[in-house]
Amino acid sequence: MTEPAVTVQNLTKVFPIPFRRTKLVAVRGLNLEVAPGQVYGLLGPNGSGKSTTLKIILGLVTASAGTTKIFGRDSREVGSREAVGFLPENPYFYKYLTGAETLRFYGKLCGLRGKKLQARTDELLALVSLEEASDRRLGGYSKGMLQRIGLAQALIQEPKLVVLDEPTAGVDPAGSREIRDLILDLKRRGITVLLSSHLLAQVQEICDRVGILANGVLVREGRVEDLLAIENQTELILENATPEVLGQISALLDQTKTRLVEQRRPQTTLEGLFLEATKTSPAPRDS
Repeated sequence: MTEPAVTVQNLTKVFPIPFRRTKLVAVRGLNLEVAPGQVYGLLGPNGSGKSTTLKIILGLVTASAGTTKIFGRDSREVGSREAVGFLPENPYFYKYLTGAETLRFYGKLCGLRGKKLQARTDELLALVSLEEASDRRLGGYSKGMLQRIGLAQALIQEPKLVVLDEPTAGVDPAGSREIRDLILDLKRRGITVLLSSHLLAQVQEICDRVGILANGVLVREGRVEDLLAIENQTELILENATPEVLGQISALLDQTKTRLVEQRRPQTTLEGLFLEATKTSPAPRDS
């Protein structure tokens, strides 16, 4: 049986509120799995617990209860993160370094040296389309270019899992499209991607599964096409159908040469599902 890339079981995180005798429950009883090779989208409004969940999975924040695992290893173990690349929402870079120097710096931190480091640097600069800007200092990079160099540094050690927290935040539509294409390329390479994002149309394009958080609770989870399907309805797509056939379709379909091309459930949009799911979620409670 293939080990899940990410496993979250009964995860709860409680933050004490300074100077008050109450606590904030950021994540409550969360359970989810991310299969290897999938692109999984973790969605939710601000304060829903998305970033907290990602940080717990990465071992950056300690859970109050429950467990998180990366390829079967407890994520509290340092070794579990050897196969993980991470791009935070607001990554910090040394602006006086060039793009190539930045990748070589992170490559050395991951143990790469010599020709292997140079080859990996050149490969990643090409992957994120920054070859021509490789000798420019990051202080002169646009927001989209910084996100792309950030994605490159997350891939420097050839991870099996990449965690992206709002990878297109503050990026213009063209840059956002480039990052979307990069994520799809990672999927084609067999790399698992776990991301949070507020760009629902883009998530709908690239994710295999999504989980929607609201007030720390998982309110929807599943395959994108299943979540978007409208229950109790069916669409019929016909080829060469005459007006008469359309008028009497239920009676004539089996008796004519009309070919049933596709039968499916009509779908809503991810935005519509998101708004409906988060609107009916339980109100936040302090403990």
